[in-house]
Amino acid sequence: MLIMLSIIGGFLILTLGAEALVRGASQIALKLGLTPLIIGLTIVAFGTSAPELAVSVKSAIAGNSGIALGNVIGSNIANIGLILGITALIRPIKIESQMVRRDIPIMIAASLLFWGLLLDGGLSFFDGVILTTLLISYLLFSYFTADKQQNDDSESATNQSNLLSVLMIIVGISMLVGGGILFVDGAVAMAKSIGISEVVIGLTIVAIGTSMPELVTSIVAALKGESDIAIGNVVGSNLFNILGILGVTALIHPIISNEISQIDWVVMIALAAVLLPFAYTGLRIGRREAAVLVASYLGYISYLVIQA
Repeated sequence: MLIMLSIIGGFLILTLGAEALVRGASQIALKLGLTPLIIGLTIVAFGTSAPELAVSVKSAIAGNSGIALGNVIGSNIANIGLILGITALIRPIKIESQMVRRDIPIMIAASLLFWGLLLDGGLSFFDGVILTTLLISYLLFSYFTADKQQNDDSESATNQSNLLSVLMIIVGISMLVGGGILFVDGAVAMAKSIGISEVVIGLTIVAIGTSMPELVTSIVAALKGESDIAIGNVVGSNLFNILGILGVTALIHPIISNEISQIDWVVMIALAAVLLPFAYTGLRIGRREAAVLVASYLGYISYLVIQA
């Protein structure tokens, strides 16, 4: 009973947090003259990735590298296959050319770098320095190369409304972290009660649980007509997961990768790579592409369940 309350309560908190984060971030984008895409790639992506950070750091310190790594790999797979797929099934997503030219290729490169750094059996402190340095460089590059839009409404905005938008972002991120952890704790407890292994828990239940903020936020953004926030959230979250979450986690505690199989790497990199031609074709992800993404994810989960 308590496990179900944890799962349901966590999901409700996630939903409310996503609504607050999207509203606050959209207003900040308007007032600062930043495009919704940049906000999606940065503020929203960081906020929705916060549960992954909390879970990965906690797991690594406790010596559960399988959950820490499985969480990030599984979350990146879920972000594209499940979250972007479901979002585009509900409402096709328009893609800006910048996403195709720059951000998706960077995400693919980060995925390959992640795989390369783990070839020696794990992530060391030095690897963590490399990853976090690349994340900071990407954020600075994104900000200084972003198109600034002059908006008359932004000039008339009051300090009170600015503070309200920032407060909504803070409250939204806090609710996403709290709701994500609550959801994950309930899901992990349920999985352990039926004897599912640590790695499978990390790749599936924990990954899906910590990706719930991305799912809810992307759906809310798409329904509000904020396609840029929806796609930016997914691509940005995948970058944060690799460069930020694993980078920070490795700085705190070394991560061992001997429990992760090659199929997990292949699926993560393949989904990242296939997103590029999907986005390039017509600069949109329609329901046909969305169906392929969701079917791929369901096939991967089915494989994990059979192997387990």
